[in-house]
Amino acid sequence: MPRNEELIESIKRLKREKNAIILAHYYQVPEIQDLADFIGDSLALSQFATKVEQDIIVFCGVHFMAETAKILNPSKKVLLPDLLAGCSLADSAPEADFAEFKSQHPNHKIITYINSTAAVKALSDVICTSGNALQIVESFPKDQPLIFAPDKNLGGYINRVTERDMILWQGSCVVHDQLNTQLIIEQKQKHPDALVIAHPECNAPVLELADYIGSTNGMIAFAKKSPATRFIVASETGIVHQMQKDAPDKEFFVVPADESCSCNDCPFMKMNTLEKLYSTLLNETPEIVLEDELIQKAYQPIRRMLDISIEKGIIK
Repeated sequence: MPRNEELIESIKRLKREKNAIILAHYYQVPEIQDLADFIGDSLALSQFATKVEQDIIVFCGVHFMAETAKILNPSKKVLLPDLLAGCSLADSAPEADFAEFKSQHPNHKIITYINSTAAVKALSDVICTSGNALQIVESFPKDQPLIFAPDKNLGGYINRVTERDMILWQGSCVVHDQLNTQLIIEQKQKHPDALVIAHPECNAPVLELADYIGSTNGMIAFAKKSPATRFIVASETGIVHQMQKDAPDKEFFVVPADESCSCNDCPFMKMNTLEKLYSTLLNETPEIVLEDELIQKAYQPIRRMLDISIEKGIIK
């Protein structure tokens, strides 16, 4: 039996024996996506995490995602195959700097993108994802001063759509922010009939070229339902695996990271491997451990996000 097949069978066995569940983000390698019990973007994963019944959650994503699962399931063991799987957005907003920034704007409510540490979430009024950011922002009165952190690109996009003037923390995603208009134009020249679909973490000039802007789940759903058969994808390469599964008769072209046509991979997401997943289940480590007080403080803005999303009909 090939090595990968052996690992997959061993992972499935350990999962049954230990009453564990595997949650995965769309940016994981295809083998992990196919093995996961549930796969989704940040909003779907957050919602699903509230319903987990198993004793152990193995989160195949990045650190802030596993933290969120722990906050929503404080009594369960939450494991992350590689503790070094971080996030450039979360790293861009250190707790001490963010606390100081908050103190300078005492009349502002803070909307924080889920790509943030548990400590920064605890300093926030409500969390959002790319799938519900618009509705979360619009849940506040127009005259309420707002801070949006840490993604300046997503925040800028929401400012333009809502005609708000939120103060933006100047963070960005290294994967999405590096995409540029020239690379998209070159793809469009090669595939003139293709629609451009983009994640709102991309910079403003890239978003101006997009036929559709949306969350990871939104992009997947749009590609599946659209009558178009070819798409230029301005996002992380992992998203294409699910797109091709949902629409095998369509073609997808990921915008490359640079002129050398390098794959637009998130280096942190790709740190999780089948070997690490097997080791994590076998040894029940690395484990996400958070202080009870931090869990309680960070839970409130996450819960507000979920409640607003239910109220607005975004999730059920």
